[in-house]
Amino acid sequence: MLKVITYGTFDLLHQGHINLLRRAKALGDYLIVGVTTENYDKNRGKLNVRKSLMERIEDVKRTGYADEIIIEEYEGQKIDDILKYDINIFAIGSDWLGKFDYLMEYCKVIYLERTKGISSTQLRLGDQKIIEIGIIGSGRIANRFVQESKYVSGIDVKGVFNPNIESARKFSDNNELGFYADKLDELMRQVDAVYIATPHLLHAFYIREALLAGKHVLCEKPLVLDSLEAQNLYSLANSKGLILKEAIKTAFCPGFQHLYTIVKSGAIGIVKDIEASFTKLVYGEVRELDPKQAGGSITELASYTLLPIVKILGSNFKDINFYTFKKNDVDLFTRGIITYDNSIATFKVGLGVKTEGHLIISGTKGYVYVPAPWWKTEYFELRYEDQNLSRKFFYKFEGDGLRYEINDFLHSINFPEMRSHYLSREESITILRIIELFLNNKNVHYIK
Repeated sequence: MLKVITYGTFDLLHQGHINLLRRAKALGDYLIVGVTTENYDKNRGKLNVRKSLMERIEDVKRTGYADEIIIEEYEGQKIDDILKYDINIFAIGSDWLGKFDYLMEYCKVIYLERTKGISSTQLRLGDQKIIEIGIIGSGRIANRFVQESKYVSGIDVKGVFNPNIESARKFSDNNELGFYADKLDELMRQVDAVYIATPHLLHAFYIREALLAGKHVLCEKPLVLDSLEAQNLYSLANSKGLILKEAIKTAFCPGFQHLYTIVKSGAIGIVKDIEASFTKLVYGEVRELDPKQAGGSITELASYTLLPIVKILGSNFKDINFYTFKKNDVDLFTRGIITYDNSIATFKVGLGVKTEGHLIISGTKGYVYVPAPWWKTEYFELRYEDQNLSRKFFYKFEGDGLRYEINDFLHSINFPEMRSHYLSREESITILRIIELFLNNKNVHYIK
């Protein structure tokens, strides 16, 4: 008897899941299906599983394809199961191509072609809708978005748009999407929401077009480069009952959120000073260094460093001064000093100058230290004069971190009455206002 095994979360069971089970069943005589537990899903970085384990098992059972259903509870169990059940074939969707090649030592590994453009038809009706999303842009960050979306329940990345049809086709083929387009309205007709991953100067146009088409929008940072335009776009989204979010991934990651709540709770007293730095060295003829595409340290990195400052100290700053080093009309390093009524903040960003990338939040009782790369916030310390009171915190920052912002985006779409506290409209606009001041050469001092 030829035995086949496959695994999955099988949350919000849809036609793509059913097709995979059918194909796996056809490979042999007996199909074993492993359904993952909630704890295991969390440990491997999968977020917001909607249904309970027993509900998901029942859904798989109702398909009629599983001869036996087991529970996957821990890392490494696949090898144990293959040996325990004398498995001949391990089958999994082709979106995991290469991920499970290590199992070839124990049985045959087959990657089943993923169902492109799956239907969102579910086995059980209710409020658990799958959001079909289209991507505008087909560059590096767009590729990461597709990979990260696999760890969030309730989303189907359906297609991609790029005016360059060949780029769109290649992206669609590589990521096994349902369609690709070089006409914007073709994308809009087939999705509920869009993720915008284009160069900065195109953000405003695509945001407006998507909102006018009735689509929710998640847009890469910076949202736009004009704070008034940002206000208008947020107002447009609100008037149409749509969600518009800026994708500053740090704002949504678990470690940063806990850090923020600890500081706001008064654990280090009244915050008097914040230092945030983010630098990386970039070379060559790339968008980040192209002044015609709004390249530069501020537009690329300041959204991150301004995030903790604005969230903790607020939007009502008194004054700001920038000290910048420019070359070929692009700022390769900029330091900003922001003053408030009762506190001060400093941020440093650089694409051509390297410095320590830490975050320090200083208060009247103690301080928070987050080492580089602080924008992932995997670890931070509360430090006090009495070292016996100091504490250390550890968090997971899974993958590229986009799964956290995707999860919040979906939650806001599904539950619009629940206000998201990760990145408010006011905070987003304040960050953009500071970036705009620099771009308009307000209080900018040049260093050689």
